[in-house]
This record gives sequence, C-alpha cells and structure tokens, in this order.
Amino acid sequence: MQKKKKFDKDRTVLMFQMIYQLQKHSKYILVIATNLHYKNKPMATTKTSSTKPATAKKTSTSKTAAPKSSKKQTPSAAKIEDSEFHEFFVDELKDIYWAEKHLVKALPKLKKAATNPELAEAFTKHTEETNAHIATLEQVFALLDEKAQAKKCDAMEGLLKEASSIIEDTEKGTQIRDAGLILAAQKVEHYEIATYGTLVVFARNMNREDIAELLQLTLDNEKATDVALTEVAEGLVNEAAAAE
Repeated sequence: MQKKKKFDKDRTVLMFQMIYQLQKHSKYILVIATNLHYKNKPMATTKTSSTKPATAKKTSTSKTAAPKSSKKQTPSAAKIEDSEFHEFFVDELKDIYWAEKHLVKALPKLKKAATNPELAEAFTKHTEETNAHIATLEQVFALLDEKAQAKKCDAMEGLLKEASSIIEDTEKGTQIRDAGLILAAQKVEHYEIATYGTLVVFARNMNREDIAELLQLTLDNEKATDVALTEVAEGLVNEAAAAE
C-alpha cells in the first residue's frame, strides 16, 4: 500500500514537471508548429495574365497616299517664259538666225567658185534649204511670241571669211579649190549641226515639243547636207586634187 502511494506520488510529481516544461517551452513549440505547417502547405501560385494590355487600335482612315508619278515634273510654260533659260534660248535663236541669213547670201558665191558640177549643184540645193531654215526659225519666233530678230554670230562670220580666203588663195578651175570649198562648207555644216542639236534639247527641256520638232527637221537636213558633201569629196574631188 505504501509502495502504491509512493508510485502515485512519483507519477504526480512527474506529471507536474512535464506540465511545467510544456508551459515553459509552449511558445517555441507553437512557433515550430506554425513553421512546419506553412512549410508543408502548398503555396498558392498566381497565374500571370496572358492577356496583353489593351492597346488603342489605330482607326483606319479613308485617305490613301497619292501615287508618285514616275515621270519627271516638267516646269510650267509660264514659269519657263519668265526664266533666264528662256532668254538664253531666244538669244541663241537670234544668233543662228543671223548665221542662216548670211549663209544664204554666201552660198551662191561658193557655187560660182566651184568647178565640179556636182559640188555646184550641192551649193544650189543647200541655198534653197537654207531659205527654208530661215522660214522655220521665223515660225519658231512666232510660237514664242518673239520678234524674229538677228544677232551677229561671230562664229558664222569667221567661217564665211575663211571660205572667202580659200577662194582668194586657190586657182580658178582647180580641184584643189573645190576641195577647199568642201572643207569650208562642212565646217559651216558642223557648226549648224551643233547649234540645232543643242536647241532641240533646250526646247524639250522647256516642254516645247512643237518647237523641238521644227528644229529637228532643220537638224536632219543639215546632217544630210554634210553627208552629201562628203560623198562629193570622197567620190570625185579629193583624189583629183591630190593628183594636181
């Protein structure tokens, strides 16, 4: 009986000690339990929204970009007529107008000095053509609302003086004179070809195709005359002149 009481007493003491220890360390046990609870608890994951932030839609407008023209913009006729380029063009027309009017007077002299009949005929034909060139230039002046006026052409004056000196320096009736006359005439033709060729381009740059076409006819005629003179020289005159 005493043993049983002692056992119960010891058990009671042990229980009180355990209770004391539990009370003493209850704070730490709670913290550990709480940490274990959250450590083992699956964390809630937040899904990131896959939707992109709304962006303001561009409203389609009914306006369409004007297509770019592949053609070069040509200056207006009114603007060209008031330009320095227009004045230069007219000035060059006056220059070649003077040249043609003086050439038409000189060609009969070249014909008279020629010995070869084909050469003489070429000068006659070109006299008629030169009169047509003068009429064409007067038509061009009219299209430009300009007065047909001549301005001294120093180049043509020099070329015609050279032709006169060839006649003076060679004997009448010789093929050498004819060769010299062809030389002088072709120098004139080359000057006119260069002038008319440039004027055609100028007219097109000014958007005056009507004028360009007229000047092109004269240019083609000058080239044909140059070819005809070459044929006379190579076919008849040069060889005979070399043999004299």
